[in-house]
Amino acid sequence: MTGRKPAHLSFPGWVEQQIRAAEASGAFDNLAGAGKPLPDLDRARHELDWVANYLRRENADISGLLPPALAIAKEVEDLPVRLLAERSESTARAVVADLNTRIDKAWAAPQVGPPFRVKRVDVEDVIARWRQDRDEILARRREAAAAAAAVAPRPADPPRRWWRRRPTAG
Repeated sequence: MTGRKPAHLSFPGWVEQQIRAAEASGAFDNLAGAGKPLPDLDRARHELDWVANYLRRENADISGLLPPALAIAKEVEDLPVRLLAERSESTARAVVADLNTRIDKAWAAPQVGPPFRVKRVDVEDVIARWRQDRDEILARRREAAAAAAAVAPRPADPPRRWWRRRPTAG
């Protein structure tokens, strides 16, 4: 920690003096990335690039930040994966019906942001795909369970109690 700034030095001069002292003591030797070019140095910058880079670095969930047209389009794209979590056909149909309701509302609302180009989802096609995917997953689980049961050793008989091991008088 450095001391206070002397009264006879300006702030830039004081900072420059500290930097030169650190260089002289070798504080900047062997830094990570020394001699490597700065990434994206020649790329044109936008005033909100730092926000995009931060969200990308942090793997942030940006679904709440998207305009409605893009958010619903992404939801339609992710629908098959979302439906795999549903166990019954009725709940899967309810998820698709809710999505179609929100698509209808988005078409009726005034357009904000990019143009809205999402069509209603065909419930029967999505449910048929859901059944097929679910059957494949269940078949893979059954195969894995059968393979594990074939490899697993048979459980040993439980040990006999000590009072049953005593020889009988005869």
